[in-house]
Amino acid sequence: MLIWLIPPLWTLALGLWGLSRQHTVWRDEAATWQVAGRSTPEILRMLHHVDVVHGLYYLLMHALFSVFGPHTTTLRLPSVLAGAVAATCVALIGRRLAGPAAGLAGGLAFGLLPAVQFYLQEGRPYALVAAGAGVSTLLLVAALQEDSGPRRRAWRWAGYGGAVLVCGLLNWFSLLILPAHLATLLWSRAADRRTWAAWTAASAVAVLAVTPLALFSRGQSAQVSWIPPLTWHMLIGPGVLVLIGGVCAVVSGRRIAGRARTDVLRIAPPRTGAPRIAPPRSDAPRTDGPRTDGPHAHAPRTDAPRTDGPRTDRLSAAAVGLPLLAVPQLGLVCVSLFQPLFLDRYVLFSMLGLALLIGAAIGAAVRAARPRFPRASAWIVPVAVALATVALIPQSLAERSPKSRVDDVMAVASDVQRLKRPGNAVLFIPSARRDTESVSPGAFSGLHDIALTETPERSGTLKGLEAAPARIRTAMLARDRILLVTDVPWIARPLTAAQDRMKMRVLLAYFTPVADVRVHGRRLTVYERLPRPARAAR
Repeated sequence: MLIWLIPPLWTLALGLWGLSRQHTVWRDEAATWQVAGRSTPEILRMLHHVDVVHGLYYLLMHALFSVFGPHTTTLRLPSVLAGAVAATCVALIGRRLAGPAAGLAGGLAFGLLPAVQFYLQEGRPYALVAAGAGVSTLLLVAALQEDSGPRRRAWRWAGYGGAVLVCGLLNWFSLLILPAHLATLLWSRAADRRTWAAWTAASAVAVLAVTPLALFSRGQSAQVSWIPPLTWHMLIGPGVLVLIGGVCAVVSGRRIAGRARTDVLRIAPPRTGAPRIAPPRSDAPRTDGPRTDGPHAHAPRTDAPRTDGPRTDRLSAAAVGLPLLAVPQLGLVCVSLFQPLFLDRYVLFSMLGLALLIGAAIGAAVRAARPRFPRASAWIVPVAVALATVALIPQSLAERSPKSRVDDVMAVASDVQRLKRPGNAVLFIPSARRDTESVSPGAFSGLHDIALTETPERSGTLKGLEAAPARIRTAMLARDRILLVTDVPWIARPLTAAQDRMKMRVLLAYFTPVADVRVHGRRLTVYERLPRPARAAR
């Protein structure tokens, strides 16, 4: 019962703690916010041009925004709930493979991992992908451990394929879980021919269904052109995580192997002159159990291993957790060698494997201490979680601070409201900074976006369509006061669009700044038209 309750409640508590981040929303979440506020036809039109990889997630958030309204809680609560589901899956898998203590420790560890805490409060689909990956892994483990009837087995594999499919529709990088599960099947040797056929069929259906989305999204690869090429220092973090997982796997594996060797020594015959004692035959009557004759007879028991089903004796937390941690990371590295795509959020679900391995190591410590210190062993899990929580408090506080993200699209909205005047114009450099207006439209009421020719909603884009540079120049010269929303210098990128270069050229030649506000990654500068003599001198 504790396995069902404590890890999800713990993860929910961590997710709800500081959920609003002081009512800040950063640029990635702003994309979710503005798309979720559109109508379904507008969303479908946008997916033809941009962000088709997140189409299912946007439709889900649109439904939630329609029911509960646009708010930071509506934006982030689905990720919190998904994190609780993922923690529950880790706990149940750990209990199946390494015992109750390992399951409880793994489920609690999942919510404490820094990467999980970061995306647990993120209005993006990565926590939902982790939940789906947890469900599919739990169904895989259950299918390998239980020899159920044909109907139940079919439903279980259908659920497995459905979970992988939903994950792929949320982010097709989640299909990297399939080679991780393949590595588990090969490592554990726990699958018979029937299991191999079912897994192959379920995986093939999911891959075939997601392939059109993956191919179509390749045409929108310009969206991720900002991701830097893979370098060696980018591999340090994943390497450390895999190393930690490997150490935990060794710790838990040695303990299991040591216990197995002990059991073998108990039944091994002596090597010297003592006569061998043959073990009783399975059909011989037992003298230490129920009678096998008479009216109260029971069927004779046998401990002989089964030979007609999948082998489950090799299925361990290491065989499930280590591939789940390492294979997606390695797969993303291989993909990034051809196109820079290495972002840890794409394989957030690999943290399920790390949590499972940590839980298995703690569970091994509990089993080792229980024979000598039965009372003290019960405190190992809560003490370990308490120490980890205290050690991670600085990190946890930093993740819930507005400074944990690169910017806040709402940061300058109040300053726009304060500094604008009737008839003023507004410009955005780059045009993607128009997300501030999309999320806070009330602050920009009365301002004229003189560069915009078609709104984001009508154009089916995230940032709208802007006029040609010459038309922007003409529109700017017809104004006396312009508000510019842009990035602060230390995160701004070089201007690549001709429209943005024209905006800056005109502002520098014909206008002068009269107010400059910099708030959490965003900058608001108010420009006023220079008198003619000053323009001539400049």
